[in-house]
Amino acid sequence: MTQISELQPKALWHIFDLMTQVARPSKHEEKVVQLIESFCDQNKLAHRRDPVGNLIISKPATQGMENRKGVVMQGHVDMVPQKNADSNHDFLTDPIKTYIDGDWVSAEGTTLGADNGIGVAAALAVLASDDLVHGPLEVLLTIDEEAGMTGAKGLQAGFLEADILLNLDTEDEGELYVGCAGGVDVTAEFSVELEALDNPNQHKAFEIAVKGLRGGHSGLDIDKGRGNANKIINRFLLEAAEQKLEIKVASFNGGNLRNAIPRESFTQVVVNKADEIKFLSLLECFSQTAIEELGSVESHLHISAKSISIPSLTLSQSDTQKIVRSVAACVNGVTRMSQSFDGVVETSNNLAVVVLQENKVKVKNLIRSLSNSARDDLARSIKALFELAGASTTISGDYPGWKPKADSDILKLMIAGFERLYNKTPEVKVIHAGLECGLLGEPYPHWDMISFGPTIRHAHSPDEKVHIPSVAVFWEWLVDTLAHIPKK
Repeated sequence: MTQISELQPKALWHIFDLMTQVARPSKHEEKVVQLIESFCDQNKLAHRRDPVGNLIISKPATQGMENRKGVVMQGHVDMVPQKNADSNHDFLTDPIKTYIDGDWVSAEGTTLGADNGIGVAAALAVLASDDLVHGPLEVLLTIDEEAGMTGAKGLQAGFLEADILLNLDTEDEGELYVGCAGGVDVTAEFSVELEALDNPNQHKAFEIAVKGLRGGHSGLDIDKGRGNANKIINRFLLEAAEQKLEIKVASFNGGNLRNAIPRESFTQVVVNKADEIKFLSLLECFSQTAIEELGSVESHLHISAKSISIPSLTLSQSDTQKIVRSVAACVNGVTRMSQSFDGVVETSNNLAVVVLQENKVKVKNLIRSLSNSARDDLARSIKALFELAGASTTISGDYPGWKPKADSDILKLMIAGFERLYNKTPEVKVIHAGLECGLLGEPYPHWDMISFGPTIRHAHSPDEKVHIPSVAVFWEWLVDTLAHIPKK
């Protein structure tokens, strides 16, 4: 165990510490699910898996609370596996190395998994306690939230009996979320022609690296003005072509997760030896411009080129230009702000991945929107753009948004609870991220749903951290809410 297991509330932090010791990237949740099943057995908690692999746990009401409405506490067991380029961490085998820095818990060079490990740990800590007051409880732990929400999509009616859903997967203390964005993936695939170099001895090869960007959550952080590594390197290639500098691309490798703003990109290129000085000079000028433009938002941005061995094959100039021009034309970031909620993003796109694999260049986008029609319209536009450039495209993985409910009883109860506990009113918001509530509400339309959590910063990036005092507030608010659930 690490020192975080001694933090307060101790039961919650102890369980979170256990979760950091086992692998749980999306689509590889079996070890953490088995760990939780063992935890349930030790605490004599009834549990079962549904047909898609979600874990459902139940606990009867405490004495005198049997007539209260049933509550489902819900979170997802998977985490986003992001690490710094210099990290050797293997997310399938290695434990997350956590450390305490003042009032924050972070991880060494990787994502922490507080999203959504803290929420899961809180739900399990409630179940394990013999001292808390509550009505009938269920816990729904979904799989694969970060890579497609297949757990939430596969949830069937009839497995859960509760009336209220507490989603424990948002990231700001003292805030209640009553709505969220839906999303959809658009993937473009270029079939490319790879050519052998004429006179390799007359060329030099380099790997251009864009590093040091902050990255982050492609929903929560999309409006922060952060750099996108794919767009940055693509801009250089476009500007170099305008300067009549012939660059042959041997590989693209930018970003790796659809729901994370790409922090790094590595592109292997070949130039004529006679153009080496011009190439390096252009790259240096471009680097200075990019750093100046992004300013204090990306204070660690670094663009460099290192010599590498001459590759045997490169993309044809025709294919390179199709890819570079279409990526340049593809919108990235916020496209529209909400007219109903001040300061909230309505619609956005994250140009998440550009990668060359064998004879295919794949470009992956994740579109989010509070409006399903706006989501679908932007998806069609991006699809049309890449098809005009000659790519085959797919639209997949769509999931609905969660529409706010104006007369929510659980919202009123939690506002009153926070005011009683802390003598202030919590903020009520909608979020430009893909909470599972929209999907979970489809088989259970009667659920009264709300989402809250502790303060987590830089989710989906190796800078992820969770605020220790806010975890205590989150826990106290959760416990108070369960104690005041109304009668059926």
